[in-house]
Order: sequence, then C-alpha cells, then structure tokens
Amino acid sequence: MVSPRSTSDPQDDMAMAMAIDNRQATGPTAARMLVGAQLRRLRRLAGISREAAGEAIRASDSKISRLELGRTGFKQRDVADLLTLYGVTHEADRQAVLELARQASAPGWWHRYDDVVPAWYEPYIGLEQASSVIRVYEVQFIPDLLQIPDYTRAVVRLREPEGGSELIERRVGLWRGRQEILQRPRPPHLWVVIDETALRRPIGGRAAMRTQIRHLVEMAELPHVTVQVLPFSIGGHAATNGPITYLRFPEAELLDMVFLLQLSSAVYLEKTIHTERYRDVLDRLVIQAEQARESAPILRRILDEL
Repeated sequence: MVSPRSTSDPQDDMAMAMAIDNRQATGPTAARMLVGAQLRRLRRLAGISREAAGEAIRASDSKISRLELGRTGFKQRDVADLLTLYGVTHEADRQAVLELARQASAPGWWHRYDDVVPAWYEPYIGLEQASSVIRVYEVQFIPDLLQIPDYTRAVVRLREPEGGSELIERRVGLWRGRQEILQRPRPPHLWVVIDETALRRPIGGRAAMRTQIRHLVEMAELPHVTVQVLPFSIGGHAATNGPITYLRFPEAELLDMVFLLQLSSAVYLEKTIHTERYRDVLDRLVIQAEQARESAPILRRILDEL
C-alpha cells in the first residue's frame, strides 16, 4: 500500500547524488552506502513505504531495508524503477544515482584476498577504505595500519597457529594494501591511542619490535597521523572492554561506525546511541593518555629499554 505523497519535491534533495565526481576513490562500500542513503531519503520524501517500494521491484520490504543500509548490491533496473517510483524524472539526476550504483557494484581491490578474508571481516575493509577519520584504541597489538610486515607476520602466527607461510604472506599483502590509504593525496586522519602493554610486548622478537617502534615514530610525524601512548602509570582507564575502532566518513549522509573485533567474528555498531558511547570513551582516553607531542620521546625511551 502506498502512503500519501509528501508535498516536498524529491528532486530538490539531489545534491548528494550529483556530487559523485570523487566517489570512485572511496571504493564500492562507500558508494553502496551513499546510494542506499539517497534511496532512503527519496522514498521518505515521496511518502512511500518500504513495502510499496519492494512491490515495485518485485522484492520484499526487508530487501529494501538492506538496500537502504548499503548491505547488498544494486541492480541497475531496480534502482531505475525505484527512482521512477519516487518521482525522480530528470535525466541528469537519474544518471547521477545510476552511476554511483554502478560504482557500488564494482569489486574492491581487497576482493582478490577473498581466500584469507573471513566474510564477517570483509565489510570492515571497505568501510575503513571509505573513511575520513579512523580512531583506534589498542591494548594488545600495534594498530593494523601502523604495523610493519614482520610484526604482522608474528601477529598472524599468534592468531592462526595452523596457518602456513602462504596464508601469512597473503595476510601481510592485505595489510599492506590497507595501509596504502595513509599515502593517498587526501588520506584519512588516523588517530590512535596505544596502551603501553602493546609497546612493551616484543611481538616477533626484539629486533622486529625495535623496527616497529621506529616505524611508529616516523608515522607519528605525518600530519594526518596522531599517536598517543596510554601509560601504565595512569592506572585504570575508560576503555575497560578492550580494543575499539571508530570510523567517520566524509559524507554527512553516512553515520559513524564502531567496529569491535572478536575471536572469530566482529560487531558493527552504527546506531547513534551506541556510537556516541564509544566516542565518549575514546575522548576520555585522549585526555588520559600522554599528549601526542610526547609520543616520540616515550617511544624512544621504550626503544632504548628493549
């Protein structure tokens, strides 16, 4: 059943759909989320229920929900039919959304590592690649985007002791691909708080750990990388439940996301009531940790003690 249409004109709200000139760089995950957000906005402006939208493309309302959340791919015919249903008739506006939907259907570079990427982890890589701000708290390991290859190899061996050398090298290749976002012309701001535990534990041996800490010192000098150390001396702290990754995206239409890695799965949080709590924890950690300007002296001191 179709709800009464809104008096608003959906075509008055197409600014996001038109601004697609730089979407390719952020990858298919962001494009999928943007298309979903745009379709959701257009549907609501048109006063159409999810059930009615589903009927228009011969699908269930649950599929419309997945489409609008960016959790599934798009068929060009479905997007075109939904745009017609929502009253979007201007050809330029339609093509802007359809082009973004085409980008959303393209595989990301990380898909060539499907053999070593669990299905539950793959969405995170796409979200990470699309982000403009990445905030991380780590207690056990150096954050992924700041790891050197020898350190990554040691971590993979710890997490997957039955994995062979091929798996390890494939995982290292994946990590190196992820780290390339920090070398982009417009990289995200990476802001990490590292517990002193992670810096004192010689993962991969002392020689590898010394090289790893030198790499942290170098990376912390980049204008878009902030490194803070959470020292033992502060005692208790805000992050009582372990590591946190918080992602923010350049598009205002996309909600912040929290990623919580578990042993054999992960939790993705996107409801504001949840993400705000984790943002508050990270904000308190930033205050409790040593200031960023002190990170290099602290890291060099730890280096001398290894």
